Amino acid sequence: MNGNVKRAAIELVEAKNFAHLATLMKDGSPHVTPVWVDHDGEFILVNTLKGRVKERNVARDPRVALDVMDQNSPYRNVVILGRVVSIGREGADRHIDKLAKKYLGKDKYVGQPGEVRILIKIKPEHWSYYNV
Repeated sequence: MNGNVKRAAIELVEAKNFAHLATLMKDGSPHVTPVWVDHDGEFILVNTLKGRVKERNVARDPRVALDVMDQNSPYRNVVILGRVVSIGREGADRHIDKLAKKYLGKDKYVGQPGEVRILIKIKPEHWSYYNV
């Protein structure tokens, strides 16, 4: 991908845009869920709760797709195909606070008592950027 396209794609990920994460169920059928999305310069980051369907799916099959659509211009989006390279607790609580700031304007994410947050790191393998 050329530098301008990558910059435009990262801009969508960095903005207050939701992503739709597609994972694969045990029978091969797709499972799609809206998620908050972020990146660390190398990996796309998704935060979820331990035990969710997406966590179980990516633990079994690391192939994923994400669609990040510009909330202000829905015909501008990026599709990212990649593989999950790690699933874990490390940094997940700090990361959900960062996402709460981005998406809710709050310094701290307030979840349910006893929740266990999980950080999913995705290595992008292919990016497609669209701006119709």
